[in-house]
Amino acid sequence: MIDREELPLIIRPIEESDSITELTELLHRAYKRLADMGLRFVATYQTEEQTLKRLKDVECWLGLLDERIVATITYYSPSCSGGCFWYDRPDVAHFGQFAVEPTLQRRGIGERLIEVVERRAREDGAAEMGLDTAEPAEHLIRYYTRLGYRHVGHTQWDVTNYRSVLMSKTLSDPASS
Repeated sequence: MIDREELPLIIRPIEESDSITELTELLHRAYKRLADMGLRFVATYQTEEQTLKRLKDVECWLGLLDERIVATITYYSPSCSGGCFWYDRPDVAHFGQFAVEPTLQRRGIGERLIEVVERRAREDGAAEMGLDTAEPAEHLIRYYTRLGYRHVGHTQWDVTNYRSVLMSKTLSDPASS
């Protein structure tokens, strides 16, 4: 396994010149395992137009290796109401559309992206960082639990075919750690 510091990963906000086609295709590849489980995450089928729409008024971060998009995460500040009781709280930021190239998973790329959005949430004054995932996706729930996220509730999105587990992490000031 490659040490996470050895990967020459560049993490930066999406730019107008970045390929929405490449980003959409990454989402499809990364979410394929979930689609194969019968879970209808939007990222399993979204079009390029939907990708663009989902990036409006939010922050999208990319992970690049050799100028190729290999990871992404979308950050929603506390001011972005999310349509469920947890995301509607004024002290909760959340993330979504989180994907890492399947052949590069388990190398620390995902953790590095989550660290970026957790930092952004602290900068925005959020006390909590939230996320949601499919209740049957037990491997993802274990992953987020390992990163310090806890179960805070459930929600049912009208665009999915599963109940979502809401998870959250209390953000501490990194200077106090």
